[in-house]
Amino acid sequence: MSFVKKHQLAIVTAAYWFLLLYIVAALLWWFIALNKQNNAMAQYKLAELKRDNPSFIYDAVKIENEQHRKTAQYIGEGSTFLLLILIVAVFVYRIVRRQLKLSQQQQNFMMAVTHELKTPIAITQLNLETLQKRKLDDTTKEKLINNTLQEAGRLNNLCNNILLSAKLEGKYDYHFQNIALSELLFKTVADFTARFPQRHFQSSIQENIFINAEELLLQMLFNNLIENAVKYSPKEKPVNIALQQKNSKIIFTITDEGAGIKNEEKKKVFEKFYRSGNENTRYTKGTGLGLYLCSRIAKRHNATITLTDNQPQGSIFTVTFHYNANNIKSKYFIG
Repeated sequence: MSFVKKHQLAIVTAAYWFLLLYIVAALLWWFIALNKQNNAMAQYKLAELKRDNPSFIYDAVKIENEQHRKTAQYIGEGSTFLLLILIVAVFVYRIVRRQLKLSQQQQNFMMAVTHELKTPIAITQLNLETLQKRKLDDTTKEKLINNTLQEAGRLNNLCNNILLSAKLEGKYDYHFQNIALSELLFKTVADFTARFPQRHFQSSIQENIFINAEELLLQMLFNNLIENAVKYSPKEKPVNIALQQKNSKIIFTITDEGAGIKNEEKKKVFEKFYRSGNENTRYTKGTGLGLYLCSRIAKRHNATITLTDNQPQGSIFTVTFHYNANNIKSKYFIG
């Protein structure tokens, strides 16, 4: 299916450039034809002049000037049309490619969402049927219940990401207030520790850090970055979470020891729907919305988000909030 689409795209691209070259060639042909006609008319008018006429030189100069004027006119008009054609051609080409790329990303997104919905629903249904039809010991029951709650959490995060993405594309009503950022991150880490008891989370969170922001959005930013680290790093490797205040900055970092991200993809991962690889062959869960939302949320809170390599292996996501250091603790203002 992917090969067919690439083949079709190649045919459309080739046809587009063929038509563009044809238009440019036709423009050049008309310029040459008009210029030849202009020269021929000038030669004909010069041949019609009588050399013994007192105004011969004046008329000859007038004809030559008219010839040069028309040649300059043809060159000016032709160059203008050629420039406009090239500008429009490049603009249309970029728009079409962007739309085709977005269409492919949206298709990948739909495939990912379908998979993301079917998997937790199927697991939840199976767990509930098992609890309903079989008599299980308390340990097994607790394991199934925890598994079901984890899948329900996945569904909830997926729905929140989709809804928030749609809202941020339009008019989103932000509700900024003073929040205890340290406490929010403590609760987030505790929630992930309960959801993923097999994973090891190492946290270094400075206490009493406050910020003026929207709690729901920052909660989603923390969730998406930590979940991203969990998804793309081995189960036996730790996920490091840190929050600290330095002068006029509040810095949040999430470090994993996964496979890392290629340099050419470091900026692309923050694009909407972008996921490396193909949805038909990709096994890691996700929709390509998480990091996109993180970048939008960070920007709205006067923060920057960066991605660097962890040595010797893995990735480091850093969110840096900027604020006025002269403000008192309860009146920190972001944005």
